[in-house]
Amino acid sequence: MINAVLVMNTQGKPRLTKFYEPVVSSARPGLLSFVGVAVEKQQDIIRTVYSVLSSRGEKFCSFVEADDIFGPDTKLVYRHFATLYFVFVIDKAESELGILDLIQVFVETLDKNFKNVCELDIVYNFNKVHMILDEIVMGGQVVETNSAEIMRAVQEINKLEKAMEPIPTKVKSTVRR
Repeated sequence: MINAVLVMNTQGKPRLTKFYEPVVSSARPGLLSFVGVAVEKQQDIIRTVYSVLSSRGEKFCSFVEADDIFGPDTKLVYRHFATLYFVFVIDKAESELGILDLIQVFVETLDKNFKNVCELDIVYNFNKVHMILDEIVMGGQVVETNSAEIMRAVQEINKLEKAMEPIPTKVKSTVRR
């Protein structure tokens, strides 16, 4: 299962965070954010993941044991593209190489959608990025790996959104001045 998807820049600023598995905050166990993980815990996780990734050399493999961050039998699988780290947190049931391919599909789909995706595309179009990610992973399970099918679904959603937009009408005032 995929526990989380994180996209962060090389300075450690999160650009996309999606948690699929709730992580209870040890400081305030009752406090959970709307995505299942307490905000303080999310920030802690992002800082820890960034420190692990930024300390690794480029010649190391893209898999890191993450038992101390996410619990037993978890791994970080990541790819570094330009100024962004794409990180998937997985459990032992997932294939590391399969997740690397999934990251590639995610980035290729973002490239197709934004015409050579960059960090600003992710920041300013976060709803669309989440929509693309939701077409690939839902509830921590991979649902689609074909980039063309993902783009087709995104285009269908865009058509529906445009159809739902109200038609602007000009209102003429009947009061004379």
